[in-house]
Amino acid sequence: MSHVQSIFTRCVLRLVKGLEVLLVVGMAVLVVDVLWGVFSRYVLGEQTRWTEELAVYLLVWISLMGAALTFREKGHLGVDYFVGKLEPSARRLSAIFVEVIVFAFSAFALVHGGWNLVIKTFASGQVLPALNLPMGYVYSVVPISGVVFCLFAFEHLMAYLSVDFDLKTSPQSAEKESD
Repeated sequence: MSHVQSIFTRCVLRLVKGLEVLLVVGMAVLVVDVLWGVFSRYVLGEQTRWTEELAVYLLVWISLMGAALTFREKGHLGVDYFVGKLEPSARRLSAIFVEVIVFAFSAFALVHGGWNLVIKTFASGQVLPALNLPMGYVYSVVPISGVVFCLFAFEHLMAYLSVDFDLKTSPQSAEKESD
């Protein structure tokens, strides 16, 4: 593994740890928020107005950032029956092709499109009614998750393009073995 790859891998691992902490904290806040909403509705007699709105937008953030982490770990559903029937070199090319497609989609739709959405939303002055925050903060998860998807797709590509990579292992385990 080259020095640049080693630095990139360390940065990605720090990002992963940060995202894991962010997701755990987000889930904890979501649970407390929902419990408070239920308590205020059924015990106090009137639901606090911001609990439902906060829960919805926390779920959006947790879902997109969690999807990125799941992508890194190759945890998404895939139909690989036919790919498994291919020769190893064709499987490798197929994996590279998939990562390039994911990278391109993430860069164009999530990063570029999400950035435009965030800019337009901030410019329009949309505000969340109950939380009184600009809606652009909610939408900012789209380009942020897109950048994370791109980084993870690039990490996978680096592993797939390495000479001694075995498609039966994940890119992360291949990196651990090479250290």
